[in-house]
Amino acid sequence: MNNLLENEDLKVFVTVVRKGSFAGAASELGMSAAYVSKRIGVLEGLLGVRLFQRTTRRVVITEDGERVFARAQIILENLDELVDEVSERRREPGGRVRICSSFGFGRNIVAPAIAKLVAAYPALQIRFEVFDRLVDPVAEGFDLDVRVGDEIAPNLIARRLMDNHRILCAAPDYLARHGVPRTLQDLAGHQCLAIKERDRPFGVWRLRGRHGEETVKVSGPLSTNHGEIALRWAVEGAGIVLRSLWDVQPHLDAGRLLQVLPEYTQEANVWAVYPQRLEGSGKLRACVEFLERQLA
Repeated sequence: MNNLLENEDLKVFVTVVRKGSFAGAASELGMSAAYVSKRIGVLEGLLGVRLFQRTTRRVVITEDGERVFARAQIILENLDELVDEVSERRREPGGRVRICSSFGFGRNIVAPAIAKLVAAYPALQIRFEVFDRLVDPVAEGFDLDVRVGDEIAPNLIARRLMDNHRILCAAPDYLARHGVPRTLQDLAGHQCLAIKERDRPFGVWRLRGRHGEETVKVSGPLSTNHGEIALRWAVEGAGIVLRSLWDVQPHLDAGRLLQVLPEYTQEANVWAVYPQRLEGSGKLRACVEFLERQLA
Protein backbone atom coordinates (compact mmCIF):
# COMPACT_ATOMS: atom_id res chain seq x y z
CA MET A 1 0.00 0.00 0.00
CA ASN A 2 3.03 2.32 -0.11
CA ASN A 3 1.98 4.22 -3.23
CA LEU A 4 -1.55 4.62 -1.93
CA LEU A 5 -0.27 5.98 1.38
CA GLU A 6 2.11 8.32 -0.43
CA ASN A 7 -0.85 9.52 -2.54
CA GLU A 8 1.02 9.40 -5.85
CA ASP A 9 -1.54 7.09 -7.41
CA LEU A 10 -4.44 9.14 -6.04
CA LYS A 11 -2.94 12.27 -7.64
CA VAL A 12 -2.59 10.45 -10.96
CA PHE A 13 -6.17 9.17 -10.70
CA VAL A 14 -7.65 12.59 -9.89
CA THR A 15 -5.72 14.16 -12.77
CA VAL A 16 -7.00 11.54 -15.25
CA VAL A 17 -10.58 12.27 -14.14
CA ARG A 18 -10.07 16.02 -14.47
CA LYS A 19 -8.34 15.85 -17.88
CA GLY A 20 -10.59 13.07 -19.23
CA SER A 21 -7.71 11.03 -20.68
CA PHE A 22 -4.48 9.29 -19.81
CA ALA A 23 -2.61 11.40 -22.37
CA GLY A 24 -3.91 14.66 -20.89
CA ALA A 25 -2.97 13.57 -17.38
CA ALA A 26 0.46 12.43 -18.57
CA SER A 27 1.10 15.82 -20.16
CA GLU A 28 0.15 17.69 -17.00
CA LEU A 29 2.09 15.42 -14.66
CA GLY A 30 5.20 15.12 -16.84
CA MET A 31 4.82 11.36 -17.18
CA SER A 32 4.34 8.98 -20.09
CA ALA A 33 0.80 7.81 -20.87
CA ALA A 34 2.01 4.24 -20.33
CA TYR A 35 3.19 5.09 -16.82
CA VAL A 36 -0.12 6.80 -16.02
CA SER A 37 -1.98 3.70 -17.22
CA LYS A 38 0.27 1.52 -15.06
CA ARG A 39 -0.35 3.61 -11.93
CA ILE A 40 -4.12 3.47 -12.50
CA GLY A 41 -3.83 -0.30 -12.87
CA VAL A 42 -1.91 -0.52 -9.59
CA LEU A 43 -4.54 1.60 -7.82
CA GLU A 44 -7.35 -0.55 -9.23
CA GLY A 45 -5.54 -3.65 -7.97
CA LEU A 46 -5.09 -2.17 -4.49
CA LEU A 47 -8.73 -1.11 -4.23
CA GLY A 48 -10.18 -4.15 -6.00
CA VAL A 49 -12.44 -2.09 -8.28
CA ARG A 50 -12.51 -0.90 -11.88
CA LEU A 51 -12.06 2.88 -11.95
CA PHE A 52 -12.42 3.50 -15.69
CA GLN A 53 -14.01 1.93 -18.74
CA ARG A 54 -11.31 2.19 -21.41
CA THR A 55 -11.88 2.51 -25.16
CA THR A 56 -9.45 3.31 -27.97
CA ARG A 57 -10.49 6.98 -27.91
CA ARG A 58 -11.32 7.86 -24.30
CA VAL A 59 -11.71 6.74 -20.71
CA VAL A 60 -15.03 6.93 -18.86
CA ILE A 61 -15.13 6.89 -15.08
CA THR A 62 -17.15 4.06 -13.51
CA GLU A 63 -19.60 4.31 -10.61
CA ASP A 64 -16.92 2.95 -8.28
CA GLY A 65 -14.51 5.45 -9.78
CA GLU A 66 -16.88 8.33 -8.95
CA ARG A 67 -16.94 7.25 -5.29
CA VAL A 68 -13.14 6.94 -5.17
CA PHE A 69 -12.78 10.33 -6.89
CA ALA A 70 -14.91 12.07 -4.22
CA ARG A 71 -12.86 10.51 -1.41
CA ALA A 72 -9.53 11.04 -3.19
CA GLN A 73 -10.15 14.77 -3.47
CA ILE A 74 -10.82 14.99 0.25
CA ILE A 75 -7.69 12.96 1.10
CA LEU A 76 -5.46 15.10 -1.13
CA GLU A 77 -6.99 18.34 0.15
CA ASN A 78 -6.52 17.24 3.77
CA LEU A 79 -2.89 16.35 3.07
CA ASP A 80 -2.37 19.70 1.36
CA GLU A 81 -3.89 21.50 4.34
CA LEU A 82 -1.59 19.57 6.71
CA VAL A 83 1.52 20.57 4.74
CA ASP A 84 0.20 24.13 4.55
CA GLU A 85 -0.40 24.29 8.32
CA VAL A 86 3.05 22.94 9.18
CA SER A 87 4.83 25.26 6.75
CA GLU A 88 2.84 28.25 8.02
CA ARG A 89 3.93 27.51 11.58
CA ARG A 90 7.52 27.57 10.31
CA ARG A 91 6.63 30.88 8.61
CA GLU A 92 7.88 29.36 5.37
CA PRO A 93 5.11 28.77 2.79
CA GLY A 94 5.67 25.48 0.99
CA GLY A 95 4.04 22.92 -1.25
CA ARG A 96 2.59 22.87 -4.74
CA VAL A 97 0.58 25.75 -6.18
CA ARG A 98 -1.00 25.63 -9.65
CA ILE A 99 -1.32 29.13 -11.12
CA CYS A 100 -2.75 30.20 -14.48
CA SER A 101 -3.18 33.43 -16.42
CA SER A 102 -3.78 34.76 -19.93
CA PHE A 103 -1.17 34.67 -22.72
CA GLY A 104 0.25 38.18 -22.83
CA PHE A 105 -0.19 39.24 -19.21
CA GLY A 106 0.98 35.84 -18.00
CA ARG A 107 4.16 35.85 -20.06
CA ASN A 108 5.15 39.48 -19.59
CA ILE A 109 4.00 40.30 -16.07
CA VAL A 110 3.01 37.23 -14.05
CA ALA A 111 5.88 34.92 -15.03
CA PRO A 112 8.66 37.28 -13.83
CA ALA A 113 6.73 37.88 -10.60
CA ILE A 114 6.41 34.13 -10.01
CA ALA A 115 10.17 33.68 -10.47
CA LYS A 116 10.69 36.23 -7.69
CA LEU A 117 8.02 34.50 -5.60
CA VAL A 118 9.89 31.18 -5.67
CA ALA A 119 13.17 32.95 -4.94
CA ALA A 120 11.53 34.46 -1.84
CA TYR A 121 9.88 31.17 -0.79
CA PRO A 122 12.10 28.28 -1.97
CA ALA A 123 9.80 25.64 -0.44
CA LEU A 124 7.05 26.51 -2.95
CA GLN A 125 6.64 24.45 -6.13
CA ILE A 126 4.79 26.49 -8.76
CA ARG A 127 3.15 25.05 -11.89
CA PHE A 128 2.29 27.99 -14.16
CA GLU A 129 0.16 27.74 -17.32
CA VAL A 130 -1.23 30.36 -19.73
CA PHE A 131 -4.43 30.16 -21.77
CA ASP A 132 -6.35 32.11 -24.41
CA ARG A 133 -9.66 31.34 -22.67
CA LEU A 134 -11.38 31.86 -19.35
CA VAL A 135 -10.35 29.18 -16.84
CA ASP A 136 -12.59 27.63 -14.19
CA PRO A 137 -10.12 27.08 -11.31
CA VAL A 138 -12.45 24.67 -9.51
CA ALA A 139 -13.19 22.40 -12.49
CA GLU A 140 -9.64 22.50 -13.87
CA GLY A 141 -7.76 22.06 -10.62
CA PHE A 142 -6.00 25.43 -10.40
CA ASP A 143 -5.28 27.06 -7.06
CA LEU A 144 -4.97 30.58 -8.44
CA ASP A 145 -5.98 32.41 -11.61
CA VAL A 146 -4.31 35.80 -12.14
CA ARG A 147 -7.05 37.28 -14.28
CA VAL A 148 -7.40 40.46 -16.32
CA GLY A 149 -11.05 41.53 -16.39
CA ASP A 150 -13.83 42.17 -13.92
CA GLU A 151 -16.26 39.33 -14.75
CA ILE A 152 -15.84 36.78 -11.92
CA ALA A 153 -18.21 33.92 -11.06
CA PRO A 154 -19.90 34.19 -7.62
CA ASN A 155 -18.54 30.80 -6.50
CA LEU A 156 -14.97 32.16 -6.64
CA ILE A 157 -13.07 34.49 -4.32
CA ALA A 158 -11.38 37.49 -5.91
CA ARG A 159 -8.82 39.97 -4.61
CA ARG A 160 -7.77 42.95 -6.69
CA LEU A 161 -4.06 42.96 -7.44
CA MET A 162 -3.75 45.95 -9.74
CA ASP A 163 -5.85 48.73 -11.26
CA ASN A 164 -5.92 48.58 -15.04
CA HIS A 165 -7.98 49.66 -18.04
CA ARG A 166 -7.81 49.25 -21.80
CA ILE A 167 -7.40 52.16 -24.20
CA LEU A 168 -7.60 52.70 -27.96
CA CYS A 169 -4.28 53.22 -29.78
CA ALA A 170 -2.89 53.44 -33.28
CA ALA A 171 0.45 54.23 -34.90
CA PRO A 172 1.08 57.80 -36.12
CA ASP A 173 1.54 56.41 -39.65
CA TYR A 174 -1.89 54.75 -39.63
CA LEU A 175 -3.60 57.92 -38.37
CA ALA A 176 -1.83 60.01 -41.02
CA ARG A 177 -3.18 57.70 -43.75
CA HIS A 178 -6.69 57.04 -42.42
CA GLY A 179 -7.47 60.01 -40.23
CA VAL A 180 -8.17 60.29 -36.53
CA PRO A 181 -11.56 58.97 -35.31
CA ARG A 182 -13.58 61.70 -33.63
CA THR A 183 -16.47 59.61 -32.26
CA LEU A 184 -16.81 56.02 -31.13
CA GLN A 185 -18.99 55.23 -34.11
CA ASP A 186 -16.19 56.38 -36.42
CA LEU A 187 -14.39 53.14 -35.48
CA ALA A 188 -16.81 51.19 -37.68
CA GLY A 189 -15.10 52.81 -40.70
CA HIS A 190 -11.56 52.09 -39.55
CA GLN A 191 -9.30 49.06 -39.73
CA CYS A 192 -9.63 47.71 -36.20
CA LEU A 193 -7.53 44.83 -34.90
CA ALA A 194 -10.02 42.52 -33.22
CA ILE A 195 -8.74 40.04 -30.64
CA LYS A 196 -10.42 36.80 -29.57
CA GLU A 197 -8.94 36.54 -26.10
CA ARG A 198 -10.34 34.34 -23.35
CA ASP A 199 -14.16 34.70 -23.32
CA ARG A 200 -14.63 38.29 -24.47
CA PRO A 201 -16.99 38.86 -27.44
CA PHE A 202 -15.10 38.90 -30.73
CA GLY A 203 -15.27 42.14 -32.73
CA VAL A 204 -17.48 43.94 -30.18
CA TRP A 205 -15.86 46.69 -28.13
CA ARG A 206 -17.69 47.89 -25.02
CA LEU A 207 -16.20 51.09 -23.66
CA ARG A 208 -17.12 53.57 -20.97
CA GLY A 209 -17.24 57.28 -21.75
CA ARG A 210 -18.83 60.44 -20.40
CA HIS A 211 -22.34 59.08 -20.94
CA GLY A 212 -21.83 55.60 -19.60
CA GLU A 213 -21.11 52.37 -21.45
CA GLU A 214 -21.32 52.27 -25.24
CA THR A 215 -20.82 49.45 -27.73
CA VAL A 216 -19.37 49.49 -31.23
CA LYS A 217 -18.98 46.64 -33.73
CA VAL A 218 -15.55 46.77 -35.31
CA SER A 219 -13.94 44.96 -38.22
CA GLY A 220 -10.82 44.95 -40.35
CA PRO A 221 -8.67 42.74 -42.58
CA LEU A 222 -6.61 41.48 -39.62
CA SER A 223 -7.75 39.66 -36.48
CA THR A 224 -6.12 37.22 -34.08
CA ASN A 225 -6.53 35.32 -30.83
CA HIS A 226 -3.24 36.68 -29.46
CA GLY A 227 -3.01 40.19 -28.03
CA GLU A 228 0.74 40.53 -28.59
CA ILE A 229 0.25 39.91 -32.31
CA ALA A 230 -2.46 42.57 -32.51
CA LEU A 231 -0.25 45.03 -30.64
CA ARG A 232 2.64 44.39 -33.03
CA TRP A 233 0.33 44.97 -36.00
CA ALA A 234 -0.80 48.25 -34.45
CA VAL A 235 2.79 49.41 -33.96
CA GLU A 236 3.45 48.54 -37.63
CA GLY A 237 0.55 50.78 -38.72
CA ALA A 238 -2.05 48.11 -39.54
CA GLY A 239 -4.94 49.56 -37.53
CA ILE A 240 -6.48 50.57 -34.21
CA VAL A 241 -6.09 48.27 -31.21
CA LEU A 242 -7.83 48.07 -27.82
CA ARG A 243 -5.20 46.97 -25.29
CA SER A 244 -4.42 47.24 -21.60
CA LEU A 245 -2.51 50.28 -20.43
CA TRP A 246 0.24 48.09 -18.92
CA ASP A 247 0.83 46.63 -22.39
CA VAL A 248 0.82 49.79 -24.51
CA GLN A 249 2.46 52.27 -22.12
CA PRO A 250 6.05 51.67 -23.38
CA HIS A 251 4.88 52.27 -26.97
CA LEU A 252 3.03 55.44 -25.95
CA ASP A 253 6.12 56.71 -24.14
CA ALA A 254 8.29 56.02 -27.20
CA GLY A 255 5.81 57.61 -29.63
CA ARG A 256 5.25 54.38 -31.54
CA LEU A 257 1.55 54.55 -30.65
CA LEU A 258 -0.85 57.41 -29.99
CA GLN A 259 -4.01 57.17 -27.91
CA VAL A 260 -7.23 57.89 -29.79
CA LEU A 261 -10.62 58.75 -28.30
CA PRO A 262 -9.01 59.19 -24.85
CA GLU A 263 -12.41 59.82 -23.25
CA TYR A 264 -13.22 56.11 -23.77
CA THR A 265 -11.74 53.29 -21.69
CA GLN A 266 -12.59 49.71 -20.80
CA GLU A 267 -12.21 48.48 -17.22
CA ALA A 268 -9.81 45.52 -17.02
CA ASN A 269 -8.49 45.28 -13.49
CA VAL A 270 -6.17 42.45 -12.45
CA TRP A 271 -7.51 39.96 -9.91
CA ALA A 272 -6.31 36.98 -7.92
CA VAL A 273 -9.14 34.48 -8.33
CA TYR A 274 -9.28 31.21 -6.39
CA PRO A 275 -11.72 28.55 -5.12
CA GLN A 276 -13.55 29.18 -1.84
CA ARG A 277 -12.05 26.01 -0.32
CA LEU A 278 -8.62 27.70 -0.39
CA GLU A 279 -9.72 30.83 1.46
CA GLY A 280 -7.77 29.84 4.58
CA SER A 281 -4.68 28.50 2.80
CA GLY A 282 -1.49 30.02 4.16
CA LYS A 283 0.59 29.27 1.07
CA LEU A 284 -2.05 30.78 -1.22
CA ARG A 285 -2.28 33.87 0.96
CA ALA A 286 1.51 34.23 0.76
CA CYS A 287 1.38 33.94 -3.05
CA VAL A 288 -1.43 36.47 -3.43
CA GLU A 289 0.15 39.01 -1.08
CA PHE A 290 3.52 38.68 -2.83
CA LEU A 291 1.96 39.15 -6.28
CA GLU A 292 0.01 42.13 -4.99
CA ARG A 293 3.24 43.79 -3.89
CA GLN A 294 4.98 42.98 -7.17
CA LEU A 295 2.18 44.20 -9.43
CA ALA A 296 1.55 47.35 -7.39
